[in-house]
Amino acid sequence: MADSKIIPRLDALTRRAIVWLILAIAAVLGCALQMQGRLPVETNLLALLPTTERNPVAETAVNKLAEAAGNRAVFLIGHPDSEQVFPATRAFADSLRNSGQFRHVLADIPPLDPAALTNTFLPYRFQLLSPEDRQQLQQVADHPYPLLEDKLQNKLYAPFRFGISLPIAQDPMGFMDRWIASLPLKSLQLEPENGMLTREIDGKTWVFVSAELTGSAYSAELQRSVMAAVSQAETHLLAQSPDSTLLRTGTIFYAGAAHANAEAEVHRISIVSLLGMLALMFLVFRSIRPLLLGLLSVGFGISAALAITLAVYGDIHLITLVFGASLIGEAIDYAIQYFAAHLGAGKTWEPMQGLRRIRAGLIIALVTSLMGYAALALAPFPALSQIALFALVGLCAACLSVFLLLPAFLRQPSQRDVNRAITLPQHILLKWQHQIRPSHCLFASLLILLLAIPGWMQLQANDDVHILISRPADLVAQEKAIRHIIGFDNSSQFFLVEGRDTETLLQHEESLVARLSVLVQGGALGHFQAISSFVPSQQRQEENLALWQPIMQDEPSFEALLSEAGLRDEIALAQIQAFQNANHHWLTVEHWLDQPLAKPYQFLWLGNTEHGLASIVLPQGIEDTSVLAQAAQGLPGVTFVDKAGSVSALFHQYRQWSIGWLAIAITLIFGVLALRYRWRPALVILLPTLLAMVVTMSLFGYLGIPLTLFNMMSLMLMLGIGVNYAIFLREGGVHRAATLAGVLLSAGTTLLSFGMLAFSQMPALSSFGLTLLLGIAISALLAPMLLSFDQQLEKPASP
Repeated sequence: MADSKIIPRLDALTRRAIVWLILAIAAVLGCALQMQGRLPVETNLLALLPTTERNPVAETAVNKLAEAAGNRAVFLIGHPDSEQVFPATRAFADSLRNSGQFRHVLADIPPLDPAALTNTFLPYRFQLLSPEDRQQLQQVADHPYPLLEDKLQNKLYAPFRFGISLPIAQDPMGFMDRWIASLPLKSLQLEPENGMLTREIDGKTWVFVSAELTGSAYSAELQRSVMAAVSQAETHLLAQSPDSTLLRTGTIFYAGAAHANAEAEVHRISIVSLLGMLALMFLVFRSIRPLLLGLLSVGFGISAALAITLAVYGDIHLITLVFGASLIGEAIDYAIQYFAAHLGAGKTWEPMQGLRRIRAGLIIALVTSLMGYAALALAPFPALSQIALFALVGLCAACLSVFLLLPAFLRQPSQRDVNRAITLPQHILLKWQHQIRPSHCLFASLLILLLAIPGWMQLQANDDVHILISRPADLVAQEKAIRHIIGFDNSSQFFLVEGRDTETLLQHEESLVARLSVLVQGGALGHFQAISSFVPSQQRQEENLALWQPIMQDEPSFEALLSEAGLRDEIALAQIQAFQNANHHWLTVEHWLDQPLAKPYQFLWLGNTEHGLASIVLPQGIEDTSVLAQAAQGLPGVTFVDKAGSVSALFHQYRQWSIGWLAIAITLIFGVLALRYRWRPALVILLPTLLAMVVTMSLFGYLGIPLTLFNMMSLMLMLGIGVNYAIFLREGGVHRAATLAGVLLSAGTTLLSFGMLAFSQMPALSSFGLTLLLGIAISALLAPMLLSFDQQLEKPASP
């Protein structure tokens, strides 16, 4: 009963604050429950990329290739003395193993067992022919024995034999030898020596070490532990062998560097934004209370945004985390306007009355900002959609704090002398109102447009997908050196081959392989890897068997051929018997994949999909990707996949479309303003931001900064944020100069946070930051233009 008497005594301001407190506690608890002691940060750069391929199986293939490459780290240890490099490499590999951070570390390779390879294919010797042998047998089908005799003599009396060679009794004409020699078994320029893979180049002997990760390369915990293990192993290596050189590459090193850079940027942006924001606010308000309330408002906004983002996505991408840190400067704008109204009201301050005065301006400013961020959600990039959600929730929560929290804690009038606090804004206000006429503003606007035209004409575009990320120069140099030494081309282009069943798929692959072989012969392609190079289709095997049919049916001639060469009769009989056993006995993909020798190539087989079966053909040593695209044209079941090229093309398409989106956004925001102010005042309010956009793009042209999709997306944000300053001036409290002080303060805090993005190591965020830095600064400088038109504009209707 006592409680029921207490609750009604709470005034409206206190009840609002209690509602805010409940929401704030819910946001904090929501973050805590979903984080469970750690913030789930997504560092996978592929997560930034949209789905670009029309064929969904192609996206699966992209991810599988990325996974195959991403779950291992590659090292090269080099030393001028070939005698010292081997023990140093083994010690390095042992250190990696002992760390427990790798599932498997490969340094010493098992001795090559030719029998394991030959035994795999020997039962199918008559179904397997190298392309050259197949062509020759087709050409001499009517009279094959001269060719067979020539190959038999070459097998018997060739002075030198390279590679794997079967005994005469198993392969008298060398067809199996040449089949094995045609296999793409060696794709690296490494040779076995002393039980390890090595290469001597540039005066050093380099030894290869591969380490398989125990988990995802994008796990922050695994990144830290692997980095520590590699650093310790490197320290031991250099202590024992100071002249050694260690090169490394792998997704985990890039992901770890990106994560470390993102954490550093989050800390830097957060600290600079907060300290700068607090310093500016204290300079204007000279009170601790606005600072604390501003921090509470921002904290509530960030917590709510984090909780909702984690609830929707399950994790937060590092690019969102960095962007979220920069949101601090904008999220506090709404609180600053309330503090400015509190300062300007002086002794006449009343919390709810002050809120009512700026309520319409806050709501309209919030709506325009939300419209700018909502445009990001239209972009096809998951990271931008996540940023949009984070910002939408964060700004709404921060604005809600003004309505629920601040009135309860700003009940008393400001004690600061308002005239001393707003000396500079008052001077600017009088200058604009009394000396700058509307005609001056219109003339200046026209002059800005004329000066901007040459800059527009010099604008250039850059749609390259690589603008998304900035890879550390040291890691890039090491990767380039490794690729040069081992001769591996880490290309992102590949062919996706599909078929309703295994046989159809292999036939489709063989059609593609025929075209790629021509490119290899012409030098347009280094080599390629394909399952059908190891396992011909059943149709191809039947055709090969058919080429042997007339030879083996003429048993006397075949026996005479071998007998005249001095071979025992048992060899001919064994060959004839093996041929008879080969009928209806085909080499299959399943059998090949089960062999240990097939392990390095298993990533080429995608297996079952919604459309049947799929595989990958991986080209290496690409000179011109357009040639590869042409090679796939007209082939059934074959798709050329160039993820980087597809995303770049999408960047180009959406950058062009963004011009239309921007025009629609301007129209919508003008409509919102016109509903409140009527059309002519709405034009004046929108004019400073439009001029800021014009000047920013012109400066990009003059400075030679290429225009990207992310610049266009940031123009959307500039539109939503920049127009707020004119809105705040239009909807100001009882003291216009105090309102202008609040506008300048809001612009300063926003520039601090978003301006920091311009120095981000991530090119996408840097583009955002630079565009917003220029645009918001110009919008704030031109916002007082509204004051020149103030006497001519109609006052808005009461909210």
